Amino acid sequence: MSTVLRTRCTVDADGRITFRLSPPEATRPELVLVLRPKKGRPEETTHTLGLEPEGGEGEFHAVLEPHPRLAEGRWDVYLRSGPDTVRERLRPGPRDVRVLVDGALRDRPSPVAVRVPYTTKDGFLAIRTWLRTAHAEAGPLVIADGAMTVRARLHGAELADEAKVLLRLRADRDTVLTVPARPAGEGGGTFSFTVAYGELTGTGNRIWDAFLRPAADAPPVRIGRLLDDLADRKGVFVYPGVTVDGAAIRPYYTVDNDLSVEVTAAVRTGGPPREPGARGT
Repeated sequence: MSTVLRTRCTVDADGRITFRLSPPEATRPELVLVLRPKKGRPEETTHTLGLEPEGGEGEFHAVLEPHPRLAEGRWDVYLRSGPDTVRERLRPGPRDVRVLVDGALRDRPSPVAVRVPYTTKDGFLAIRTWLRTAHAEAGPLVIADGAMTVRARLHGAELADEAKVLLRLRADRDTVLTVPARPAGEGGGTFSFTVAYGELTGTGNRIWDAFLRPAADAPPVRIGRLLDDLADRKGVFVYPGVTVDGAAIRPYYTVDNDLSVEVTAAVRTGGPPREPGARGT
């Protein structure tokens, strides 16, 4: 039976990740991080970390420093025991990610770089990364009186008085609903916005993606929730649907942890209505 290779990892407040493991019969071990390619595409991006002896016999460690920034995506973690050996995918040991829990409370300069070690569905270690010029971190979301109110905080850019929130129709980027971004605290780029659900309905099913335009001449910044210890939020933060004008409306987080609103039109054929959220992202 082959040995199950596991690595412990610890994340610090600067985004530095330290890996510790005991590779069997390693001559010159190294960790290889591989950016997972899109389906049907070959691997193109890797990042190699040398493993150094540490403490007890057979113990090694490697450090992924905050720089260089890793490209946005999912990085699978492999061990290569020596220069002529085949790399082996690693499974996670204990992951100390406590410092990430309150990550949204710290100011993040541009570019906003995020790293979250996590366990994949098939039980291997991977790192979820985001790299954005600026980011608007969504906080509490309240649904009441046929509207959605969100409190958020801008990182990596300045929030101007004329800041606006844009709800952009995914199927037609020229269709945009604009609402004010109201300051919600003293400094720190904190703001809130309210969207009336009735303004999101229309013909057929719709998905609206949420952006912040922090200043009149600034490019839009995606609103999402990245700055904590959750690599995948879509199945964890599930909000109730509200029926407006015959359509089921609910906010949700996409597979990239960005905030969107789904509008599911009522079925007119007499069959049961489709559950909100049945369409993937």
